[in-house]
Amino acid sequence: MSAKPANNSKVVTICLGMTFGMLGMAYAAVPLYELFCQVTGYAGTTQRAEDTTGEVLNKTIKVRFDANVSNELDWEFNPEIREVELKIGEKSQVSYVAKNVSQFDSFGTATFNVSPGAAGIYFNKIECFCFTEQKLTPGQSVDMPVIFFVDPDIVNDPLLKDATTITLSYTFFPDEDAEQEITQAPQSQLDGGTTKSSL
Repeated sequence: MSAKPANNSKVVTICLGMTFGMLGMAYAAVPLYELFCQVTGYAGTTQRAEDTTGEVLNKTIKVRFDANVSNELDWEFNPEIREVELKIGEKSQVSYVAKNVSQFDSFGTATFNVSPGAAGIYFNKIECFCFTEQKLTPGQSVDMPVIFFVDPDIVNDPLLKDATTITLSYTFFPDEDAEQEITQAPQSQLDGGTTKSSL
């Protein structure tokens, strides 16, 4: 008879351990997924690099540029050019332009991906404005550069060795956290805001 309380305690301990373990896994899932995407290029996640590998192939690839804006953000957003053709391994720079067409200061943050998704691991960005808070005053526009190259290893990938085009797509969403901070800040902190457009 005395063994039942001990058994119940073990069951409770195991259940609590599993509960806390599952909670821990849930919190870790997002950063682990982001890390997985960065390492593998899964879901069109690009890579970050300090510079090119130095190898440039005598083979070209086209990169198309796509721009989107959330319906909740009153901005115009477009690439300066729609397409560029470059040698694989060659560094290239293009710019996107965003303009606030509302009557109020607003804040946006861009997400990105490339397609085909498998090309993400070979698409390296040296400079980019993604995930960086952008503040635009009414009527203000800003040029946002992207410096990138396509890793020569792409030609060794059986899924991509014959790829001729990669599309780089950005979507701007409102940065609600930044807007809340501004509306809650004292007036003395609202003067002299700046626009950021780097990694």
